[in-house]
Parts: sequence; C-alpha cells; structure tokens
Amino acid sequence: MSTLTETREDSKTSLARQLLRRKSIVQMESEAADHRGGTLRRSFGVLQLTMISVGATLGTGILVILGEAVPVAGPAVWISFVVAGVAALLSAVSYAEMAGMVPVAGSSYSYSYATMGEGMAWVCGWCLVLEYAVSVAAVAVGAGQYVNETLNVIGVQLPDALSQPPGGGGMLNIPAFVVVLLATLLLVRGAKESAVVNTVIVAVKIVILVFFCAVAFTAFDAGHFAPLMPMGAAGVSAAASKVFFSYIGFDAASTAGEEARNPKRDMPRAILLSMLIVTTLYVLVAVAAIGAKDWQWFGDSEAALVQILDQLTGQAWIAVVFAVGAVLAICSVVLTVLYGQTRILLTMSRDGLVPAIFGRVSPKTGTPVAGTWIVGVLVALTAAFVPLGALADATSIGTLFAFALVNIAVIILRVSRPGMARTYRVPLFPIVPVLGALTCAFLMANLDGITWLVFGAWMLIGIVFYFAYGRRNSRVGTQAEPQDQEALA
Repeated sequence: MSTLTETREDSKTSLARQLLRRKSIVQMESEAADHRGGTLRRSFGVLQLTMISVGATLGTGILVILGEAVPVAGPAVWISFVVAGVAALLSAVSYAEMAGMVPVAGSSYSYSYATMGEGMAWVCGWCLVLEYAVSVAAVAVGAGQYVNETLNVIGVQLPDALSQPPGGGGMLNIPAFVVVLLATLLLVRGAKESAVVNTVIVAVKIVILVFFCAVAFTAFDAGHFAPLMPMGAAGVSAAASKVFFSYIGFDAASTAGEEARNPKRDMPRAILLSMLIVTTLYVLVAVAAIGAKDWQWFGDSEAALVQILDQLTGQAWIAVVFAVGAVLAICSVVLTVLYGQTRILLTMSRDGLVPAIFGRVSPKTGTPVAGTWIVGVLVALTAAFVPLGALADATSIGTLFAFALVNIAVIILRVSRPGMARTYRVPLFPIVPVLGALTCAFLMANLDGITWLVFGAWMLIGIVFYFAYGRRNSRVGTQAEPQDQEALA
C-alpha cells in the first residue's frame, strides 16, 4: 500500500516538475539557428515587420466589426476603440520588450516557456491557436460580406446559400473559403514573396481608409453624437471587449523573430509603430462614420463603409473601388495572421508539444509547407461554415489571455533576471505591465457567458491533448534551466 502511495506521489511530483520546467532563451535561439527540421530565412527589415503587424491588424475592426460594435456602444464607439487601443498598447509595450529579448518565432508561447514553464506555455500556445486560426476565419467571413457589396453595386449578388454560413442564412461562405486558400498558397511560395504582397496591400488599405474619412467628413453631423452613450458606460465597455478583436494583429510581428534580419532591434520598433498607425486610423474612421450616419443606422448594415460611400457620393464606381480595396485589406489580414499561426505551431512542434509535421521547413521555399497547408485548409473550412459573431468573440478571449501572460512574463524576467540585455524596456515598470494584465482581465470579464463556455471547452480539449500527446513527446529536458549567461549585459 505504501509503495502504491509513493508511486502516486512520485507521479504527482514528476508532473509538477514537468509543468514548471522552463526553456532557456539561449536554448531557443540555438534551436532556431540550427534545427533538424530546417531553418527559416532571415529576410525582413523593420518596414516588412511593421507591415506584417499593420497588415494583421488594420482593417479588421473598421471593415468588419464596426457594424456590430456601434449598436452596443452607440456614438461612443470611438471611445470603445480608444479603450481597446489603450489596453492593446499596454500589452504591446510588454510584447516589445519580450520580442527584443526572445527573438524566435514562438511569440508569447516562447515568452511563457522562458518564464512560467511548460504548463503555462502550453496553455498560452493553445490560446494562440484559438486566437490566430479563428481570427483568420472571422476576417475571411467579413471578406465575403464585402465581395457581395462589390457585386451589389454593379447589380450582381451571390445567393445567400453560397455567401453565408449555416446559421447566417446560407449553406457555406465560398468567398471566405477562397480567400483563405489563396493566402495559404501565397504563404507556401515563400515568406519574402508574401511580405512584398502584404506591403503593397497595406499601402492600398491605408489609402482607402483615408479616402473614406475625406468623403465622410464632408457630410459630418455633430448631432449624431448626442446622446454620446445611450447604453451607458457598460455599453462602451462591452463594445471595447468586442473591438479588441481589431487589435490582435500587432503581435504577428513577434512571430517573425526567426525571419527578421535584426530582430532584437527591429521587432520592438515594428510593434510600437504599428500600434500608433492602427489606433490613429481606427479612431478617425469611427468618428467619420458616426458623423456621416446616425448610430442606429448601423444595426442592419453589413459592409457599412461601402454603403456610406455609395449613399454620400451617388457614384457607383467609388463604392466599387473602395469595396475592392476593402477585400484586399481583409485579405492582407488573413495572410499575415495565417502566417503567425503557422510560426506558432512550428515552434510548438520543435518542443514536441504538437506533431512534427508542423515544424518541417522546406529547403526550397524556406517555409513550413505541410503545416501551412494543414492550417490553411482547416481554417478555410471554419470560415466557410461558422458565423462571424461567434468567431470574433472566441478570438478576443484567447487573445486577451495570451496578452495577460506576456505582461506577467515581463514582470517575472525583470525580477528574476534584471541584468539581462534588453533592446527595449517597458516604461513605468511595474505599473504598465500590471495595468496591462488587469485591463486584459477586465475586458475578458465583459465578454458574454457563451464566449466563456466556448473558451472553457477549448481549454479542456487542450488539456486532454497535452496529456495524451504533448506531455509524452515534450523534448525539453528535466535538468535545471541554464542561466542564459550569453544573454546577460
């Protein structure tokens, strides 16, 4: 009996030790530089990294989520964007510090592994799978809306059966399915080629959003902002939780650590610069849209910005040009976020926590071809069959959880390794990372019960997968963690 008890205790001790064991930053960098599954090519400068971050962020909230957020917050929706932007910025500065210290492809998964151990790293990685994969599907669904609006202007429309998912009045969303597959095909061809295409598209969508503002401000009516908060502060908070989905892209740059030429210098710069660009444009477009149309008009509108342009100008070609630009903008979000998803899975596969196929890099293209196709097909099917609202909220909760962990990781490393070299330091430490973690928790609390239920079910699946596969295949040794002497200043 005592032997059985001792065996159980040893098993518990072994599990606790494995869940808490950390992976050194030096080990991560060494594996990235010389990995048996193949290494990624370093081809990104600060411009490409910034465009990846902007490409993954800019457009989603304004082009897709705005119509859903306005009925929740009323004219104060622009305040919701500011609140969500501040919450994202608090986490963005933490990401900037960690990205400069841990220049690998794992983003917050790797940061958690280095600070909180394998158990929390797995939880974070599983949240990132939810964040990236589901957000790609959600944005692709929005692309379907704008494709229909584009065709509408010239008197053509796809039937709901082929442009809406089940539950949204149709059978499947073909435009969303096609958009994801095209992005997958481009990513398979090569990261450098994908970055060039993304940079061009980002420039296009900045131009079309500035153009929208210029037109909408010609019909600006200050009366549309009264009353400012018809649903009160609770409505603004609820909408902020919803539109936080719009800011998830900035962390995509942190997944490009192994493809950046100078990641320790350029990644922090790219993250912060992209946040400035995105937040400024989001607030400007939200104010312009409410100024042009009464907030109650947004309740039944899809692809709201195209409709506003069409009604204000009366010129069909202007709406068509904007709608085409909007589709391209959404495609760049799909492209860059799908890129981030494949790099997260690549890093997790190196650690043995997910199947090795996700970590195999083609020597010809320098990309994880098989993993990219697997992710792309699964996400395309999700986009074709799941409605937008459920996808967006599920993405937000996974993102907020991962962001909170990054803020905590900054605090842990500042305390445990104050002498480690940092190319960027979070200002006003520890106030900023503490506020970042608390803000994420506050926004999570404002999400509805169904979203929490979905999140709980997703985490339960993740726990089962970890014990069935990840724990047995983990490659991180049980020996004491190296002290990262090479990384010390």
